[in-house]
Amino acid sequence: MKILITGAAGQLGSTLVSFLFGAHEVIPLTRAELDITNPNRVKETILMHRPDVIIHTAAYTDVDMSEKHADTAFHINAFGTRNIAEAAELVGAKLVYISSDYVFDGMKKEPYIESDCPSPINIYGSTKLLGEKFVELYCSKHFVVRTAWLYGMGQRSFVNTIYKLARSQNEISVVTDCYGSPTYVMDLAAFITELLSKENYGIYHVVNEGVCSRFELAQAIVQEMGFDHVQVRPILSHQFEQSALRPANSALACAAIRMNGLTPLRDWRSALQAYMGNLKQSDEGGLFSGH
Repeated sequence: MKILITGAAGQLGSTLVSFLFGAHEVIPLTRAELDITNPNRVKETILMHRPDVIIHTAAYTDVDMSEKHADTAFHINAFGTRNIAEAAELVGAKLVYISSDYVFDGMKKEPYIESDCPSPINIYGSTKLLGEKFVELYCSKHFVVRTAWLYGMGQRSFVNTIYKLARSQNEISVVTDCYGSPTYVMDLAAFITELLSKENYGIYHVVNEGVCSRFELAQAIVQEMGFDHVQVRPILSHQFEQSALRPANSALACAAIRMNGLTPLRDWRSALQAYMGNLKQSDEGGLFSGH
């Protein structure tokens, strides 16, 4: 297949490029190479390449800055996505749109399933939900992939932040009343690779199996790295100052994966263990040491 990837320099985009390169014709486009907010440029680019699949990972992902720069967040996440969806339909391409757990308000006690009604409580979640609506409206062959708490090598994430803090501090304060589903970017990329050949269009929740709090995730990171001297101290979310509200529970249940006979992701603890093993090897070269 000919596969065009937007946001190819980002965490998921770059991982997908490495996953798909060789087996498929991959067209990786960074923000500098494709401004998704320019509808004419998007249309010209898609018509020039005529991909079979577009994986749309480009996004404005700073949750707190989205509150301060709402126009920019909507321009990129919602209307930029509309431009991609319209162009995908124009050439008959399948479209994989990467969405977020933050489309939910966090009031549900159990993990959210694909049919639950979204109700975002922050600007970022609102922009991603509007992006979903545009994809559903403008592109007939679409996959909406909602994921959460994504982490991977060399990119900013909660996992990497906790790891770096644990290297330099004996005590870390982490919120204990915020629950979700950690997702290893390699596992997400592997699932998307499987999804590309399917035609079971619609919404998919794609996260590593299981639920944990931010506090529990931080504890697991410290344990995996053998940082016995580091104490993870529980605090409540209202004690941690942030511009944007976060859903108290944004855990996702992957019902659509099973319903469509696709491969579920492994449990979050096994995925974290695999990642931390890779991180230890990579950090021997100072990748996360700050040097």
